[in-house]
Amino acid sequence: MSFMNTVTRFEFFDFNGYFKAVTNADIQTSLNRDHLDTYDLLNLLSQPAQDFLEPMAQKAQKITLQYFGRTIGLYAPLYISDYCSNHCTYCGFNQATNFKRTQLTLDQIEQEAKVISDMGIRHILVLTGEAPAKTPLSYLEDAVRILKQYFSSIALEIFPMDEEAYRSLKNAGADSLTVYQEVYDQKIYKEVHPKGKKANYLYRLLTPERAAKAGFRAINIGTLFGLGEPGSEAFMAGLHAKYLEQEFPDVELSLSLPRMTKAAGGIEPKNVLSDIRFVQFMLAWRLFMPRLGITISTRESAAFRDKLIHLGATRYSAGSKTDVGGYALKADDATVQFEVTDKRSVAEITQMIREKGYQPIFKDWEMME
Repeated sequence: MSFMNTVTRFEFFDFNGYFKAVTNADIQTSLNRDHLDTYDLLNLLSQPAQDFLEPMAQKAQKITLQYFGRTIGLYAPLYISDYCSNHCTYCGFNQATNFKRTQLTLDQIEQEAKVISDMGIRHILVLTGEAPAKTPLSYLEDAVRILKQYFSSIALEIFPMDEEAYRSLKNAGADSLTVYQEVYDQKIYKEVHPKGKKANYLYRLLTPERAAKAGFRAINIGTLFGLGEPGSEAFMAGLHAKYLEQEFPDVELSLSLPRMTKAAGGIEPKNVLSDIRFVQFMLAWRLFMPRLGITISTRESAAFRDKLIHLGATRYSAGSKTDVGGYALKADDATVQFEVTDKRSVAEITQMIREKGYQPIFKDWEMME
């Protein structure tokens, strides 16, 4: 059994009809429950639930403090290659986009690692485009071994791989995986991934399961808001996280809320996710999964991220650069995957977290030899 069974179950579900039929009484009943089921999640994701954001926020804050305390984990992304063999219509890195591609040498990766480490960061997220021929397993293993000298935790956001390849990267020193389904709606998925290996919906959907079986300790998933209908996408992402939590109880699960912005060569989002719905989805996920990590990236503005500290967020990126070699090399003509909105330094974000009464966490895990 895999999560594809759940996708099939809800493939023709009338989300709009359900959301419209939700009553205030339904929402209050869901809010009163200690353990939420599938339909409770739907209720809290509905439009009428926006009138209940205050009680949702109060309960979410209480739950978050119970399971995570007043802590915010910090990490930084490191882009090591922007070559890509896919044709995703929404991404500036897609193969059809004409720009100067860059891939870091191992020496350059170490230069970047030194700069990021000097910022105080101890958890790193390594990103590539999806071009296995350019960034083969051997290259990724060597990169991880270098980064292991500087960081206590190495997460990967790369092209989906087979279980054995993930096991090899784990043995090299990687411990976590981030992979977004991008959009759970299969029809839209096919439209926005017209060709390339990423066009294989099922292979991408089962990626978190392969990583968990390979022994990764933490997995972060999500949907790219802007492609599909936000409410149904938030629901499917929540169910996906719940499924993984039940199947792999030893794995630390997190959800992210990336929102589309127009990148070079990309498309305008068809389903804009408002700030209010962003907060609503965060709160609904927290009430549905009390132990769930919630990651907020520098896509979001400084002012908005500051407000999310008390609402269930557990992990922030800091000092982010989204171009290859953005920390040490700083090329003037570099292409970014998305624009960083919160441009504050690690020190500034750390100060903000402390001023909010929370503790910034730079290191909460280390692989034992």
